[in-house]
Amino acid sequence: MRAILEAAEQVLSHDSGASMEQIGDAAGVARTTVHRRFANRQTLIDALAISAIQQLAEAIEEGRPDTAPPLVALYRVTANVLKTKNAWKFTLGNPTADTSAAALIWERINTRCMDLLTRARREGLLDAAADLEWTRQVYYALMSEALQRPTPGSEDADTDALAELVVDTLLHGAGRRTQ
Repeated sequence: MRAILEAAEQVLSHDSGASMEQIGDAAGVARTTVHRRFANRQTLIDALAISAIQQLAEAIEEGRPDTAPPLVALYRVTANVLKTKNAWKFTLGNPTADTSAAALIWERINTRCMDLLTRARREGLLDAAADLEWTRQVYYALMSEALQRPTPGSEDADTDALAELVVDTLLHGAGRRTQ
């Protein structure tokens, strides 16, 4: 099933109208195998969305948002999210399945982000008066924009540099630093 989902991500990122047969070919399985696992294209898209969102949630947890120092956690979470979003550009860049399972995962992701931003504010990384909901929206927008930025070099180096750029912009803005 994992091979089918990964192949679907790759195939659909190049051709959003690709057939189940094309996805099966890319996964190295017959179309009938794809249909046995997924009754129709929408079922496959729904499973793809849930898988990608779940991997995004796991990437956040791997950043240790509760236990690492807030600045370290913010950097790790950002780098992990950027890597995951880069690997699942088609799925995470499109409206996802409107299922209760997806909504629960998104709710958990948003809560984890708010928890991390609250820690960052408590530790003085963010202004005490910062509107955390607005900060979360800006943080998400910065990550989305970072993924659109063309950068040369290795993928990991790019992701680390982009994570640094996102965190630095979130914490310091684009103005002159006074520190």
